Amino acid sequence: MSRAHADADLLAGVEAFAREVLAPAAAEIDETGRFAGCHLPALAEMGLMGLNLGVDDGGLGVDPWTLFEAIATVAGACGSTASMVTAHYLATDSIVHGGSPEQRRHWLPRAAAGEILGAFALTEPGAGSNPADMTTRATREGEGWRLKGVKCFISNAAHADFLVVYAKTDPAAGARGISTFLVDPKAGGVGFGAAERTMGLKGGHVFEVTLDCLVPDENRLGAPGSGFRTALKTLDAGRLDIAACAIGVAEAAFRAALDWSKTRIVDGRPIAEFQGIQWKLADMAVDLAASRGLADAATGKRAKGERFSLEAAMAKLHASEMAGRVTDAALQIHGGWGYTRDFPLERWARDVRILRIYEGSSEIQRNIVARTLLA
Repeated sequence: MSRAHADADLLAGVEAFAREVLAPAAAEIDETGRFAGCHLPALAEMGLMGLNLGVDDGGLGVDPWTLFEAIATVAGACGSTASMVTAHYLATDSIVHGGSPEQRRHWLPRAAAGEILGAFALTEPGAGSNPADMTTRATREGEGWRLKGVKCFISNAAHADFLVVYAKTDPAAGARGISTFLVDPKAGGVGFGAAERTMGLKGGHVFEVTLDCLVPDENRLGAPGSGFRTALKTLDAGRLDIAACAIGVAEAAFRAALDWSKTRIVDGRPIAEFQGIQWKLADMAVDLAASRGLADAATGKRAKGERFSLEAAMAKLHASEMAGRVTDAALQIHGGWGYTRDFPLERWARDVRILRIYEGSSEIQRNIVARTLLA
C-alpha cells in the first residue's frame, strides 16, 4: 500500500476544510492565542478526532496513509490545530495500547465523536527526555490510587475532559515501575497553571498540571508496571504524527516560496530566474522528498502491523529538522516581506521550532537510531 491508496474522498474534504476554514483563522489564533479547540466540533463532524482509531473504537478505520496525509494537511493550514488534534491522539492511543475492552468501549467512541478531549501527561519538570526519572507517584489508597506529582508542557490539559497520566507505582523498579491512569480533572485534586507563553503554536495550549487526586482502580490502564511499554508504543505513532506535521508545514512554506519566486520582480525579472533562488528551491524540494521517503517507510511498516520504532525515530528526526531548514529558506526567499506578520512565513518558522523538541528531541531520536544500529 502507498499514498496512492489513501482515502481520496476523505482527504479531499480535509483539504477543503483546511483551505476554507483552518487557514483563514490561523493568523488570528496565533495573534490572540485563542485555543484551537474552537475547531473541535467541525473536526469531530469530519471524523478527524478519531481518525487514529479503528471502527470498533468509534473511529473511521482509515489506513495509516490517510491518517498521515490528513495530519499533514491540517498542519499546513494551522499548526496549532494539528497540535491539539495529535495531543488528543496520544491520549486515545494510550487507551488503545493499554486499556481493557471495557475501557476502550467507555472512552474511545466519545473521544472519537469529539464529546471529550484528551491529554497525554508524561513529561515532568525533571523528567522530559528520560521518563524513568519521573517523580509522580501512585500509591494504593483504599479501593483506588492516590496520584501525587507535577507534570509540565501538557498539551490540551486545562481544556481536557480526561488525562492519561503516567506515574510510578514502584519507584525502585525504574521504567518498569511506571503505570498508567485515566484521570477525570473534574473529580478534584487536579490543578492547572496558566497556559505557557510559547514561541509558536500559540493556539495549541500547554500547561503545568499538579496532581493530588484519588483515582479508582478501574481507571488504571493495564497491569501495574506496564505504563512504560504503553508510552513507547504510543510515542512511536506520535513521532510519525509529528513527522506529518513537519512535512505539512514545510510543504506549505515551499509552495509559498515557489509561487513568490515566480511573481517577485527584481531587475526586471522574476527572482525564480536567479540561480541562487533556484538552488534554494532545489534543496528544499530534495529535503522534502527525503522526509517523505522516511515517513513512507515508517507508515508502510505501521500499515503492516509491524514494529516501526526505528523508522518513526528516523522520520521524526529528519522531518522536524527539515521543516526548520525549509521554512527558514522560504522566509529568506520572501525577503523583508517574509519577516512581517502580513505573510505566514514567520508564523510557520516559529511553529515548527518545537517539533525538534517535543515527543522526543532530535537528540533522543539519534540515540534511538544509534542504539538500534548497535544492538
